Amino acid sequence: MGKKSYGSPYFVWMSIFIIVPMFLVLYYAFTIQTDQGMVFSLDNIKRIAEPLYIKVFVRSLVLALESTAICLLIAYPAAMILADKKFSKSTTFLVMIVLPMWMNFLLRTYSWLSLLENNGLINKLVISLGFERMQLMYNEGAVVLGMVYNFLPFMILPIYSVLVKIDNNVIEAARDLGCTSFGVFKKITVPLSLPGVLSGITMVFMPAISTFIISRLLSGGKVSLIGNVIEQQFLVLGDWGFGSALSLVLMVFILISMAFINKGSSGYEGGIL
Repeated sequence: MGKKSYGSPYFVWMSIFIIVPMFLVLYYAFTIQTDQGMVFSLDNIKRIAEPLYIKVFVRSLVLALESTAICLLIAYPAAMILADKKFSKSTTFLVMIVLPMWMNFLLRTYSWLSLLENNGLINKLVISLGFERMQLMYNEGAVVLGMVYNFLPFMILPIYSVLVKIDNNVIEAARDLGCTSFGVFKKITVPLSLPGVLSGITMVFMPAISTFIISRLLSGGKVSLIGNVIEQQFLVLGDWGFGSALSLVLMVFILISMAFINKGSSGYEGGIL
């Protein structure tokens, strides 16, 4: 009885914030309002197949993959440097990476407006150097930049936490056996860091594909992502049924993507080791 009581708060929390919301999403996604009340229907799901929403889904996927790939390319070498025992300032740099996360997400995104807008600091510098004004906002590039800036720490920290735990004796043993630096990286560092890489990809890809604040602010509403469409359905149009259907499909897509990532990483690790 004692062990069961310890888990009771968790089950209550899970029921209120996970099970009940999921039930509501399923309920509204598969029902429509008629004269007879709420009835079962697949109309909300069928609407997602319209070309407009397919295009938004594809755009959201492409931008999420681009931002995830850029975060990985930046985060992996950064994490390797921070995890290096010879690097004495790793703690200072970790604090600098984590420090922006202590500020409000909306505030961090707003700060880019003063940098990227037509009369922002970057364009003022460009004009002072004699070049023409650049259009840095209201496009997909600005959205990707905002995603990378906001989600980069979620890629660096998981990879760093795994790399810093790699036993240096294993690396030294590989070098003693004649393994080159690239060989050590390929056969030891990469396989052992895969859990951190997988965790980082998950923590970046999931919020990137569902974000709506970044695209709304940095694109001025010109780049609409699936998160923006869902927000509009709930808060502007009041169409909870279609908004729930979009949310459900997005959730299923994310789960399928994560399953493929897990399967691919397992095969890669098994093939190397």
